[in-house]
Amino acid sequence: MREKKREQYDVVIIGGGAAGLTAGIYCGRARLKTLIIEKALVGGLATYTNEIENYPGFPEGSGGLGLMELFKKQAEKFQVKFKLTDVKSVNFEGDKKIVETFRNIYEAKAVIVASGGRPRITKAKNEENYLFDKGISFCATCDAAANTDKTVMVIGSGDAAIEEGMFLTKFAKKVIVSVIHDEGKMDCNEIARDQALANPKMEFKWNTIVDSFEGEDHLDTVVLKNLKTGELDPVKVDNCFEFIGYEPNTEIFKEVLKLSKQGYVITNEEMETGVPGVFACGDVREKGLKQVATAVGDGAIAGVNAEKFIAEEEVFEKQIMQKEKVGLIYIYSAIDAPSRELLPTLQAIEKEYEDQVKLNVIDLYKGKSLCDRLSCDVEPMTIFYTINGEVESISTDCSVPAVKKKLDELVKQNKGA
Repeated sequence: MREKKREQYDVVIIGGGAAGLTAGIYCGRARLKTLIIEKALVGGLATYTNEIENYPGFPEGSGGLGLMELFKKQAEKFQVKFKLTDVKSVNFEGDKKIVETFRNIYEAKAVIVASGGRPRITKAKNEENYLFDKGISFCATCDAAANTDKTVMVIGSGDAAIEEGMFLTKFAKKVIVSVIHDEGKMDCNEIARDQALANPKMEFKWNTIVDSFEGEDHLDTVVLKNLKTGELDPVKVDNCFEFIGYEPNTEIFKEVLKLSKQGYVITNEEMETGVPGVFACGDVREKGLKQVATAVGDGAIAGVNAEKFIAEEEVFEKQIMQKEKVGLIYIYSAIDAPSRELLPTLQAIEKEYEDQVKLNVIDLYKGKSLCDRLSCDVEPMTIFYTINGEVESISTDCSVPAVKKKLDELVKQNKGA
């Protein structure tokens, strides 16, 4: 079997939707060698949306495909590379992150997971013929205006289904809801249920599931099946919205990243996954609103923090954990007067040892990620002593005698090495 080709990048982004493209723009603009891997269509699910009217800067609206083409063009402007292939496996354990496809192995200093997700579908007959722009949609916010004065069907009765259904009534003349449960029972919260039942534009088909989707070039009929009687009910509609859940594309990350019960990647507000150098953004992460606008915000944060991580990694390796001299790393809090006042004393001590000791100072808050790399979970005024690029000891005794005693010991040890 042919050995896989290896390529090196600063950043590899898994997923080329709105979040991944935005992250790529930020990384490329920071002059990082960046690769975006997308298994299907660059632009993700947004490319299937006929009209996006709520993305800022486009008062006349924009087609999803056209908008994503602009994103891609901007990323390419900053020399971002694209590979249209599927990621088979990842390894995030070492300093070099490994992303493997069928033919290649990509090594990166940082990885951004932007693999998005996919709407859960009914798997009824003929469904694949009408997905997205042929009658079946998954985003009322995106496509509501296009259904003005039309009859639409909503599949599902959870919070998202009922809330989106009520939103559709602002545009459509009728919203027919297929509910799997007995009359009056829904999966949404009680307030939403009561509001929906009182909405004159909403009609409910109880104890039903979709049996098939029908129509020539575009959906025009949804055939419902009654679960109790087995009776088939062909319902004429202009379009259908499915809200029966969403499945994140996280299968390859199950043993690698921390996932929620629903399978979404868990991150903090900085898009950090908990694995150093690995970030996640967009619809793949655990969050509330999933829109192009929120994906863009996520991607910007992930891109900035990936660049910051790489820059700090270089500082950490080449300066803080340098091997030429005995290292004196001082962790302090800028808002703590005693630890702040110790700075000139340590700087004076460094001068006493001339070229034998290197002092590095890290603000506990501004340099949080650097502190994390040192596994520093102690109070301010902590001294890390290093030799040959390795931490030799840690101490909270920052008195001059204690510091000098330890430095004398390490300088002697370093000379004898």
